[in-house]
Amino acid sequence: MKQLLLGRNGKPVLEEYQEMPLQAGYVRVVSDYGAPKHGTELHGYEKDPFAKVYYDENTHIFRPREKELVYDGTSGLGNMWVGRITEIGQGVEGLETGQRVAGYGNLKNTHTVKAEDVLVMPESMTWKEAVCYDPLQFALGGMRDGHVRLGDKVLISGLGAIGLMAAQAAKAAGASLVVVTDPIEKRRQAALDNGADMAFDPTKEDFGLILRDKTNGIGMDVVIETSGNYKAVEQGIRALAYGGNFAMVGWLGECHIPINLGYEGHFNQCHFYFSRACSEPNNDYPRWSFDRICREAWDMLCKGMFSCENIVDPVVDFETCDESYLHYIVENPQESVKMGVAFKNQ
Repeated sequence: MKQLLLGRNGKPVLEEYQEMPLQAGYVRVVSDYGAPKHGTELHGYEKDPFAKVYYDENTHIFRPREKELVYDGTSGLGNMWVGRITEIGQGVEGLETGQRVAGYGNLKNTHTVKAEDVLVMPESMTWKEAVCYDPLQFALGGMRDGHVRLGDKVLISGLGAIGLMAAQAAKAAGASLVVVTDPIEKRRQAALDNGADMAFDPTKEDFGLILRDKTNGIGMDVVIETSGNYKAVEQGIRALAYGGNFAMVGWLGECHIPINLGYEGHFNQCHFYFSRACSEPNNDYPRWSFDRICREAWDMLCKGMFSCENIVDPVVDFETCDESYLHYIVENPQESVKMGVAFKNQ
């Protein structure tokens, strides 16, 4: 059995592992499909943002580590998996062998997890819908922080899986105009195919000015920024209406380029939210907790409310997923949206 790790050489590698005896309260699952989380994993792949600091839960600030973390060939790559239960530990109730479930974990042949941590999939649910569970959580968080309402004009900046789910969520919430931006044509087309009204390449078009003209000078009511790109933040504020809401969902790294927040930033007087669905308490706590966001996201996916077929693309074989990870996610992101992985038992 193998699993995908970030190796000591700084590249993805498939490594052998052995299963331990199944403990009480756990189930074992054989993997059918899986998917990594491109943006978050690339932070660690290229430069771990937590290598030199750690988050202090008591003071809510980042503090320096006494010793910098170094990758030792044990860091797993991958975000979610879909599979079938093959073994059930003592004391587990409500689950049965052969049942289709999903959960969190790196890309590997099997997963041994606590029974309460698996997500039971209805018969109608596709595996691509299941692995879009995580991005939908953060899209939903951005939607709520941005206060998207019926009739709003919404701009989604960045079209990874989170942005593509957010675009569909904005339509479902009753937005009268959903505009998307991303430099990758494949992703813009996926958004249009899933219901977005307009798409722009931010490297070629001044969409802030264009959208002002198309909205009679008003601009967009809400911007949900998912790329974590500073120029995208600048352009998003340029497109935003006076007093509009800006939800910063993407993880911003260090800023190494000049950006201009002066003109539109001061004159538009926008409301800026750093949105992270899993940070508690969020803006609507206690009515809305991260647990509720998760439950609502899974329920919507179970009901088939989102189109995920063209979001999980391409789908590669597990046996060569180390090479595919390097190709599609690290070196040629323009060729992928959200890479899916199929295991040989499929």
